[in-house]
Amino acid sequence: MQNKSLASSEAVISARNLGLVFPTADGSVEALKDVSLDINKGDFVSFIGPSGCGKTTFLRVMADLETPTSGEITVNGVSPEEARRARAYGYVFQAAGLYPWRTIGGNIRLPLEIMGYSRAEQAERVSRVLDLVELSGFEKKFPWQLSGGMQQRASIARALAFDADILLMDEPFGALDEIVRDHLNEQLLELWKRTEKTIAFVTHSIPEAVYLSTKIVVMSPRPGRITDVIESPLPRDRPLDIRDTPEFLEVAHRVREGLRAGHAYD
Repeated sequence: MQNKSLASSEAVISARNLGLVFPTADGSVEALKDVSLDINKGDFVSFIGPSGCGKTTFLRVMADLETPTSGEITVNGVSPEEARRARAYGYVFQAAGLYPWRTIGGNIRLPLEIMGYSRAEQAERVSRVLDLVELSGFEKKFPWQLSGGMQQRASIARALAFDADILLMDEPFGALDEIVRDHLNEQLLELWKRTEKTIAFVTHSIPEAVYLSTKIVVMSPRPGRITDVIESPLPRDRPLDIRDTPEFLEVAHRVREGLRAGHAYD
């Protein structure tokens, strides 16, 4: 199959020999070591590896939530700090993180209020992103009135509200049951196709990584290294039953092999 991704060769996130060491009371912990990677404009890149391998740490470095101790990283050609100040990305955490005392619309408006958007602009953006995540009509509901999957969609809407070109997602569907997760995977792919954003996505699920991604980054146990980067041969349009095809299973097998190879670093 031919990959029909609209991703270009323009790197929007670029890491070179990145390392990060955390000081602790019991000694230093090396979370990342010699990580080099380019994420191109329009890519959907999934990071997969065992717990504690540095997937989330790497995402947090991109977002300027952690500071590397060695190497270099740029986001849109500038430092992560400058990219954060320029509002270059939206971030979706593992938990929806919605404020229970604010409505869904109020939660989505919050970053827009902080950024100083006018009320009219806030209303237009809230309406638009709720439509993108298929939550139109739920603006006045409170988080506790929504299912876990709907709350995660609201969290994605909040990250999309200020229209950043990059979306960083830290295992957003990990706590959901398989049926809901499959549905949200389909919706996320459709959202990606409609917006053409660059997405960096952390997951522990091999099927999820293969189904969603144009590129799969396999990481080793701590210290986190990249053991394989797999360019997906799957087409951009991916029904769920593509997971039963030989092409899909071949990519999934390569991911498993990369995860096994990672243990050679132990």
